[in-house]
Amino acid sequence: MAARPEGTPVWTDAMFTDVEGAKKFYGEVLGWTFGESSSEFGNYTQAYRNGKAVAAVVPPMPGQDDPKSAWCLYFSSPNVAATAEKIKDNGGTLLMDPMQVGDFGSMCLAQDPTGVLFGVWQPGVHEGFDVEGEPGSYAWAEVFTREPAKSDSFLTSVFGYNAKKMVDDHVDYKVFDLGGERPVLGRMTMTPEDFPAEIPPYIQIYFAVDNCDRAIEKAEKLGGQKVFGPMDSPFGRFAALLDPQGAAFAVIDMSTTEGEMPEMV
Repeated sequence: MAARPEGTPVWTDAMFTDVEGAKKFYGEVLGWTFGESSSEFGNYTQAYRNGKAVAAVVPPMPGQDDPKSAWCLYFSSPNVAATAEKIKDNGGTLLMDPMQVGDFGSMCLAQDPTGVLFGVWQPGVHEGFDVEGEPGSYAWAEVFTREPAKSDSFLTSVFGYNAKKMVDDHVDYKVFDLGGERPVLGRMTMTPEDFPAEIPPYIQIYFAVDNCDRAIEKAEKLGGQKVFGPMDSPFGRFAALLDPQGAAFAVIDMSTTEGEMPEMV
């Protein structure tokens, strides 16, 4: 697989205190199977859909205080150390300095100036997602922030994105691309009406499903919680969920669309 351009979402993983519970939940909801846990790398366990790598789960690190389950999105970089410097130069904060992960690749963890957590991945033998956009795999991601101007400036400066705003009087939504027609990331402004103050800014990961309503039903049966939706859109029928351990994610059936594509300027 050719190396993905810098700034392309390339991988996602999540920390769970109950890894076996997470495996059962996502196995049922998204059809994932799981490989052997890697004790050398903190029992990191890769998830697969039809034998193709789509995500990973990991337990908390020893001594980690009050660990909270959340999905983390990693952006591709040809040089993680150089990207880390750009993160700091543009008001971001490094939470984990660049480190080598065996021959798999190199990574760092960071926050943008508004508190949005993300990772950077410099591929080695692990290049990232084996598949995208198919049921059970990564489909899309959106930055949710209360300070959109800060996030927008940071993202375009660090990753070289172009930005386009959706023409809509009711929501402040942008998409970012890397010079092509295909957008790689969305950005939504969190309003006080829709997001209580205790919800921190975050990146919402969308996983593709072949039936949004059925995925919601499975999630709720297994202790998950519906937060928003299901809603029809020109991009697909989608819903936002919390898994039983509190990690936010979304599901989208991209084969079921409704309405015209919005104007972007």
